[in-house]
Amino acid sequence: MESVTKKDIKQSMTRWRLILGQDSEDRFEKMGGGGLSGEMDMMDQALAAIYNLNSPGSFGTGGAGAGRGPSNPQITRWLGDVRSLFDPELVKIIQGDAMTRCGLKQLIFEPELLENLEPDVNLASTILMLKDQIPKRSKESVREFIKKIVEEINRLLEQDIRRAVTAAVNKRKHSPIPSAAALDYKMTIQRNLKHYNQELKTIVPEHFYFFDRTSTTAANKWNVILDIDQSGSMGESVIYSSIISCILASMSSISTRIVAFDTNIVDLTEKSDDPVDLLFGFQLGGGTNIDQSVAYCEKFIENPKKTLFFLITDLEEGGNRAALLRRLGDLKEAGVTLVCLLALAEGGRPYYDTQMAQKVAALKIPCFACSPQMLPQLLERALKGQDLDQFVKEFEKKKK
Repeated sequence: MESVTKKDIKQSMTRWRLILGQDSEDRFEKMGGGGLSGEMDMMDQALAAIYNLNSPGSFGTGGAGAGRGPSNPQITRWLGDVRSLFDPELVKIIQGDAMTRCGLKQLIFEPELLENLEPDVNLASTILMLKDQIPKRSKESVREFIKKIVEEINRLLEQDIRRAVTAAVNKRKHSPIPSAAALDYKMTIQRNLKHYNQELKTIVPEHFYFFDRTSTTAANKWNVILDIDQSGSMGESVIYSSIISCILASMSSISTRIVAFDTNIVDLTEKSDDPVDLLFGFQLGGGTNIDQSVAYCEKFIENPKKTLFFLITDLEEGGNRAALLRRLGDLKEAGVTLVCLLALAEGGRPYYDTQMAQKVAALKIPCFACSPQMLPQLLERALKGQDLDQFVKEFEKKKK
């Protein structure tokens, strides 16, 4: 075992001094730990501003009353320091603690502050819940902040979702009618590998293969319905669901319907051109009537066997639970591919009514909290008609 050096002990004491705050400095000095300097001292001051509310330079418990809270320039400087001193994931945690511990929530709509905030899904959820309180001068800054998060998530998911849908929907017979939009790239390359030209260093195809696009007519298209709970606990799920909805709605090979509900129902399909507009169409908060919303969505099901229905909810049903279970059972019996995606709380943790989830799962309807990164695989399997129960088992196994 390696011996512990004085340097190791000093570094360990410095870290503990940073964790325990300024009140512990005298004790560490007596143990030979010494004070903090340089970047460590800046970190200490940044953390003390929210975690040691009695220290000089802290934000205190103010922010709620006029003249008691920290000034905007002070917070702006603090946000800049935090972003330069800590890793992005830590920055998000510290920002969140500042909002809840120091009464800074009302200041997140200040344009100069939004520019310094690290994009964060949880903070975006808070903003969307308070969107009716956004002052006119800040509306554009708020949209830009939400847009940053949308673009970040879009970069992570769009390519995989498009690939998954295309791979599932385009598994059809081929047609002799040429069409650039219907070119089967994979088969064309595979069948023409023997025609690789060494001089040109490329494949020179002798025959092209095209998908039969007659099967993408309205009657044969997959219809994807996203029925999204917009009650207060759904913030993070709503953000991911909105972005995924817009990606799907932009694909002509499927038709997409986007519905939001609490105790009321709002059809947001027409807002799917812009994920930011779609997000601002949600009214986070209020009660829940899932059965009423599923009943509304039923009228858009023309071909049950070509309908993929995502119910995105925490299953905290405030309406008729028995009626909801009967309705879901009837849709399943009719041939609709149903998937219940459970709510994701802060940090991606599942949040849902356990008893209702068990009853929905008993109907042989996949019912689980799927991470956004796994959704493309789920989509592909569902559209190919593969066993989703097996997918859920594999997903749960990976989590362990």
